Amino acid sequence: MPSRPNRQILLAARPEGRLEERHFRSTVGTVGDPGPGQLLCRTILLSIDPANRAWMHGPTYRDQVEAGQVMSGFTLAEVVGQNGAGIPNGAIVACEAGWQEYAVLRADRVRPIEVRGMLTHHASVLGVTGLTAYFGLLSIGRPTKGETVVVSAAAGATGNVVGQLARIHGARVVGITGSDDKNRLLERDLAFDATVNHRSATLRKDLAARCPRGIDVYFDNVGGRVLETVLPLMNLHGRVVCCGAVSQYDTANPAPGPGGVPGLLVVKRLRMEGFIVLDLVAEWPEAEAKLAAWVASGELKVLEDVVDGLDAAPAALIGLLAGDNVGKRLVRVAADPK
Repeated sequence: MPSRPNRQILLAARPEGRLEERHFRSTVGTVGDPGPGQLLCRTILLSIDPANRAWMHGPTYRDQVEAGQVMSGFTLAEVVGQNGAGIPNGAIVACEAGWQEYAVLRADRVRPIEVRGMLTHHASVLGVTGLTAYFGLLSIGRPTKGETVVVSAAAGATGNVVGQLARIHGARVVGITGSDDKNRLLERDLAFDATVNHRSATLRKDLAARCPRGIDVYFDNVGGRVLETVLPLMNLHGRVVCCGAVSQYDTANPAPGPGGVPGLLVVKRLRMEGFIVLDLVAEWPEAEAKLAAWVASGELKVLEDVVDGLDAAPAALIGLLAGDNVGKRLVRVAADPK
């Protein structure tokens, strides 16, 4: 079969400061047939994540994205061709196809999906985002009934799920966002007990007022000033779940670590732990089933922010870094299979 056109978004240049649309370039390449043990995958949904920006800085848990490469990204795709790979055409797979319409991938680099309800849910609450919230909160934070859990970027993709899972497990939940509108949504629609705006000039006073019994678990998605504000309010033997540091990604000069470390960690006997959800793949099926059950029961509400068209991906990421999303931001690259 002849090669087919393949629209792609490349990283045109590594940003030194804030990310701008000029750092990306749209092109039309080609994609051929899969080789032995490979699949041809058609991208349906593209996940937009703060980690996309971190991957441009340098090597992390994966290779750095270099100028001239297809921008990396997690995707949900349909198998439209295969060569002895054991996964049939029409299967839906989670994979890292990047910012492009088609990709040829090894079969062992994709994860077949048992579709449960809306396909978008498998790129949000039932995908890497929801699993990150699940394992970070329940395996590291380990909240118990009546404890106070604080989560930053609480209206974001991971944060809103963290808060809801903490509520489901009987904790008191306080969310931090940069918008009063987002805070009203969290309290009204997702049953957060309280919220604060991190743009407030009296952030520490506001947070202390909403956490009168201190903070037992802090799920940190932003780092920087917010983390520095939370640490003195932590209770003895509190747990800090280090998931991300989005406040530091889109800058040429990341701020130094928060004051009080390691002093506060020692005095308050805090545990501060980072994690990568990709290390826990063997446990994903059980977690996904639990998340799906909470969604089906209505205990866990789904927040998604879907924009249309591959060319919208650069602006979608820039907007995400500026905090203009509510819930999981996705780019729809193609229609769902019929």
